[in-house]
Amino acid sequence: MAQRSAEELFHELQGESHAGFVAIHVPVQHSPAGVPYLTAPGVVLLARPQTNVQGLATFLAGFDPSYHFDEYVADPTALPDGAQLCKVAGQTCYLSFGPRRTANAQARRYFDNLKASRHGSVLEHATFSFFVYGISRSLTHELIRHRAGFSYSQTSQRFVDGRTLRFVERPEYRQDEHLHRLFLQRIERAAAEYAELSEYLLARQQAGDPLLSAEARTDLRKRVQQCSRSLLPNETEAPLVVTANARAWRHVIEERTAPHAEIEIRELLVRIFVCLALVDPVLFGDYTLERLPDGTYSVRTPYEKV
Repeated sequence: MAQRSAEELFHELQGESHAGFVAIHVPVQHSPAGVPYLTAPGVVLLARPQTNVQGLATFLAGFDPSYHFDEYVADPTALPDGAQLCKVAGQTCYLSFGPRRTANAQARRYFDNLKASRHGSVLEHATFSFFVYGISRSLTHELIRHRAGFSYSQTSQRFVDGRTLRFVERPEYRQDEHLHRLFLQRIERAAAEYAELSEYLLARQQAGDPLLSAEARTDLRKRVQQCSRSLLPNETEAPLVVTANARAWRHVIEERTAPHAEIEIRELLVRIFVCLALVDPVLFGDYTLERLPDGTYSVRTPYEKV
């Protein structure tokens, strides 16, 4: 299998980087009837660690000067904040702050040893949050099964008006003219049926239907939308914010980018991996991208299940 770097794929996907935060955006397409849809996941790094190593100075100065613990905060090699945070956490376990410690310049070796011994708990200190869009409801049904180390906030079809509906085209449909045409017909039909049902339910509500009645205005909207959403296919877009620690991200990347993984969720996790590898190559630099026969990518590492 052909290999390539995360940076190469990031540029191929037209990724953007601003002030240490990265994103891979995708344009919105429209069907002949004007129904919006997307053809790939968009990912935006919302948050990453910020580490205050200098804050340890007073603590380290409280030990016998012969230990030279105070020199720890003067390490000349800067690390990505996530890697620095995890390294401080790991070295705290042994009070490894003196001259014989592993310096930042050897951080990759330090983390390779942790990964090889599967001391993955140290990696749980660094968290990364992404805003993700251009993903379908069927994808999120799989993603949110991962709970350990993860938090999710997802768009609600019950609270959100159907006028904001967008859809997601699967990879298989993009490469086949017949499947693509059927997809466009299907989302136009779904959008039209949703609008028609919503209008009918609203009329019933205004006529006093007890199943659709409520006192609060927000509850009135929910009564209509919770019924109308039953028409929506799994192809409906389901944006979310997802936060996880580095250890959890590594686990899901390995699980969901494997060659046997579902192709749509693999496409998402490859993009998230590429972003993580760029912002913290120390924590995620042991992975390689491998191009599969179908043109998609898998992510592999010699340090699995850390």
